Amino acid sequence: MRYRSRAEITAVILQSAAGGATKTRLMYKAFLSYAQIKEYLRFLVENGFVKYEEGTQLYKVTPRGRQFLRINEEINELVNPGHNEKLKTIEF
Repeated sequence: MRYRSRAEITAVILQSAAGGATKTRLMYKAFLSYAQIKEYLRFLVENGFVKYEEGTQLYKVTPRGRQFLRINEEINELVNPGHNEKLKTIEF
């Protein structure tokens, strides 16, 4: 697997949590170890990108997380034109 930036991994986690996802599902979708997903989720929750719902045990994207995804897509398009078309063919 190629090197992925923290922003890219964060975007995959946020996209995967769009409809609500468990820690295990996020771990598998982002191809991360348990220790790695714990660290990412701690960061994302502390900074308001995702929220954890105790009753359902699901992580869900917040409006701030959606804003990150929009800005990240804009940056990727500026740096790498055609990048978004590649992402549309990948199922997250």
